[in-house]
Formats: sequence, C-alpha cells, structure tokens
Amino acid sequence: MDVTDIENLLNQQLTLDELHVTFDGSQCKVIAVADMFDDMSRVKKQQTVYAPLADAINQGQIHAVTIKTFTNAQWQREKMFNMPS
Repeated sequence: MDVTDIENLLNQQLTLDELHVTFDGSQCKVIAVADMFDDMSRVKKQQTVYAPLADAINQGQIHAVTIKTFTNAQWQREKMFNMPS
C-alpha cells in the first residue's frame, strides 16, 4: 500500500475538495478538506475519513492513522500550519 492507494480509497468514497496523505509504510497522516465536515462532530469527522481505510487497517497494511479535517474556510486559515512537509 502506498500514498496513491490511500488517496484512491478516500477519493472513491468521499467527496473531498483537497486531500493530503503521507505514509511511511505503517503510519498514515491524512488531511481532508471539504465543507461536508462543517456540521459534523469531531468524532463523526474522524469516523467519516477512517471508514474507507478500515479494511486496510484491519489487514495490517496501515498500522496507525492520524486524521485532520477542515472545511474550506478553516483550511484557508490553517493550511500554512498544517501542510505536510
């Protein structure tokens, strides 16, 4: 599993305006941007992004996931502090 595989899984099941994924072979970091997150609780946001990755996590292809979600307006304010390096 690589970054492209993870991006494809997320993009197939979620309508995201922007997606940033880093993956080192076990730890996956996801930044997902979409206005659909606006009315969701923090837990619901995490569950929404986690769900497309659940099979890969259960099969051991991904061992840990860090998820950050933003609306488009939030992302405009926060992206300079959160962009993966």
